[in-house]
Formats: sequence, structure tokens, C-alpha cells
Amino acid sequence: MDSTRLLAFPMLLALLHPSPTASVTVSTSKAKVVAHENSNAVLSCEFKTEKDPNPRIEWKKNGKGITFVYFEGNFKEPYAGRASIDGATVTLHSVTQKDTGVYRCEVTAKMDHVPLGEINVTLNVLVPPHTPSCEVPETVLSGSAVELHCKDKLSVPAATYSWYKDNKAMAAGHTLDSHYSLDTHSGTLKFKAVSKADAGHYRCESSNEVGPPKSCPGHKMEVKEFELSLPLLIAVGAGAFLLLVLCCLGACLCYRRGCCCRRRKPKENKQRRNQPNYSPPMQDPRFYKHTKSFMI
Repeated sequence: MDSTRLLAFPMLLALLHPSPTASVTVSTSKAKVVAHENSNAVLSCEFKTEKDPNPRIEWKKNGKGITFVYFEGNFKEPYAGRASIDGATVTLHSVTQKDTGVYRCEVTAKMDHVPLGEINVTLNVLVPPHTPSCEVPETVLSGSAVELHCKDKLSVPAATYSWYKDNKAMAAGHTLDSHYSLDTHSGTLKFKAVSKADAGHYRCESSNEVGPPKSCPGHKMEVKEFELSLPLLIAVGAGAFLLLVLCCLGACLCYRRGCCCRRRKPKENKQRRNQPNYSPPMQDPRFYKHTKSFMI
């Protein structure tokens, strides 16, 4: 009887305090990785299983679709030949901006009660400044509004811009006493009205905290005054004279045809005579003429 009680007691404890559920756990030592272009990036993934000694390890990259990085023991394109794995931790070699994204490490242990564990690792690849493209007009007219453009589309984070005139830095921003404005984020240099003093060599420089700044080659901008040449003056004068002659001829022709004189229509005069209260206009005695009359 006592032995039966002794056997039942451990069983009762097991029912009251069940063992923890066997499951695979996945973690990372660094959830956000920052790497410079052409350097190596380590994507950490650590796992622990309760029963399965050989779990299946997969790496995927999230984007518009799911891209396999490591699957069935091999790296897939475009990672084949430039990646390695140690346990579940992946190292990408010579990373580029295209490698930026969110990667997911998945560990499947079929023998565990909860067979799947996963963790996300975000990779951000920084790119130093590249030589920017510069747009500088060769010739502009004095007094006109002019814009100069500069752009570096490859640097990460986005570059900021500086403009130089004859190798002297131009002040950024916009001031009331300045006739130009410089936007350091867009790279646009705007002149309200250029003058002869604005002529010179212009170049733009892009920079960020990743690497040394890069500059485009200098471009010369000439400012010219608007000048009327002698042939142009003769042509304008001849055109104005011809227009004046045509206007005079048209006026003479209109006068000869009577287009400019107002005449009362006969029909209107007849209607006025038929009115009951109509009285003929008074005639000047100097122009009075006798007319024939009939005597009854």
C-alpha cells in the first residue's frame, strides 16, 4: 500500500507541473547592420533546438517578392560565390547598394514541438559621394533669370551640395541682399538676374559622411549684353515704314469709296415723310427756286 502511494506521488507532480514545451528558438546579436560599399556585412543568426540536432537553415530577402539567399545548403544567385555561412550566420562579401534590405533567417526543427523559428536582420549599405552631374549654361543674357543644376544620384545617405565660382565657395541659402540662392539639398543655384560680374567658371561638389567629397569639372558661363545689330535695325525700320505705307493706302482707298461717310438711307427718309406730324426742313432763301404750279 505504501509503495503504491510512493509511485503515485511523482505521477501527480508531473500532471500538476508539466515539462516546458520543446521548441526551436532563433535570435540575432545585431538586428540592424550598417556596412560601407565594397566591405563585408555579417548577418547574425543564432538558434537553439530541444531535440532536432540537424535543423534546416534558410535565408531569404524581403522585397517586392521573396528572394532565396541560402536554400538547401547552397547560396543562390546573386549571392553564390560572394557569401559564406557559419552555423546560421551569413557573411556577405563586397556588398553594394543593391544588397540593402531586410533579410530573414529561418530555422526548421521538425523534431521539436514548435518546429519553426525566424528572425529579421536589416542591412543598410552606405555609399560615398560620386562625381555629380553639373548643368551650367555656356552663354546667358544679362538681366535674365538663370539656374545651375547639380545631382549625385548614387550616394547614400543623400549628398549635400556646394557651388564654387572661380574656386571660391558660394554662400548657401538665400539672403535679402543676395541676387542668387543656393539649395544645398537639391543642388540648384538660382540667379534672379545675372550681370557681367556673374561670368566665370562654376563647379559643384557633393558630400556626405561616408567618404571624401567629389566635384564635377568646372564649366565656364559667359554673360552677354543684348545688342541690336545694324542689319536688324534696318530690317525693323523697313518693316515699320512698309506698315505705315499700307495703312495710308488703305485709308485713301476707303475715303474714295465713301466707306468713312455716313449716308442716310432713302427708305428711312420716305418713312419719315409718311409720318402725320412730318414737316419739311426749312430752306435757305438764298437757294430758293420757283417751281411750276397748276392753277385751277
